[in-house]
Amino acid sequence: MDEQLGGDLTRLRQLNALNVIRALRDQPAQVVSDLVRRTGLSRPSCEDLLGVLLDQGWAAVEPPAQGGLGRPARRYRFRAEAGVVLGLDIGAYHVRAAVGDLNGTVLATSHRQVEPEWPARDRLAAADDAADECLASTGHTAADLWTVAAGVTGLVDRAGNIVLSGTLRDWAGTPLIAHLGERYACPVLVQNDCKLGALAERVRGVAAGVRDVVYLHAGRRTAASMLINGALYHGHSGATGEIGTLAVTRWDDAAPKLLACPVVPAGTPTEDIGRLVFAAARAGDPTARAAVRQYTKDLAVGAAALVLTLDPELVVLGGGFSLSGDVIAGPLHDALATLCLRMPRLEVSTLGAESVTLGAVSYAIEHLDRLLFSADSAGLPAPGPPRRAQPVQA
Repeated sequence: MDEQLGGDLTRLRQLNALNVIRALRDQPAQVVSDLVRRTGLSRPSCEDLLGVLLDQGWAAVEPPAQGGLGRPARRYRFRAEAGVVLGLDIGAYHVRAAVGDLNGTVLATSHRQVEPEWPARDRLAAADDAADECLASTGHTAADLWTVAAGVTGLVDRAGNIVLSGTLRDWAGTPLIAHLGERYACPVLVQNDCKLGALAERVRGVAAGVRDVVYLHAGRRTAASMLINGALYHGHSGATGEIGTLAVTRWDDAAPKLLACPVVPAGTPTEDIGRLVFAAARAGDPTARAAVRQYTKDLAVGAAALVLTLDPELVVLGGGFSLSGDVIAGPLHDALATLCLRMPRLEVSTLGAESVTLGAVSYAIEHLDRLLFSADSAGLPAPGPPRRAQPVQA
């Protein structure tokens, strides 16, 4: 009985320490009375646990502000700098990397341009170069990473395998988890890029605080994902949102038709065509405006099917074309409203080209939260990069 009681008290202490950590996370430095109010713990318990967290390296005392009168109360903060994560966006035209701290604050980014016809090995090499540059700019190495998360184009199953790609010829079956696992000793996660774009919107974008969301990736390819009850919805095999595979949705050729608009001079680089079409429409060119209207009508067909299925509070327009949301949002709203029983709120993403890397960083942080800071965790160890206990897993 005494042993059981001792075990229960130890576990209670662990849970209380996690409670204090959660109260410190993503907040300005706080005094003890703030933490007492937010945790519900007594002041002596809070002070005792803060001492433990300071000794372990999870918390730090913030230096007092200059110029104050009297002896200032000690202010405590979470040591987000105790570890770093890496987020990757490995796409058809771009590869991006971002290093973030344990609060998900981005410390550095890097970028490489790639092409759809590149073989997988060259795309992976570009991702490696971007990651190395990003880490070096923060003064970190691969050994410092706590988690790596990669967003990729294509269908990703629950194990993190790329099982289908309609954009890249040899991308399906690429052993990305194994490749990253050879470079990084920490946990490695792989997820569809559109899903990570939606996650980024929930964590730091226009979908913050919204439970049910349809996220549209509008760019040179068209895709979608969903948040249900505030969480990414994966489905049985990870194929949620792949409604564009149905020809009737008109998503397959929506962007190609837009990019074929005759207002664009011959020889314009592919990556500039969309921007020029939207600029012409913004300036009032009738041909460009007609092309945009047709594009939004095509986009609305698949989007309406998702809206009628989920009945979301919010539809987010993301992807590369969201940078021209001022041109797209109005026609898209009108086209959707004619197809939906109830028109949800429509918002344009503010995250730009970094949405997938931001989502990847958030995905890595959520993994660490479950591993270290949830009620189901084994306890709070001293800070240090988690290591895989077995071969790489998603």
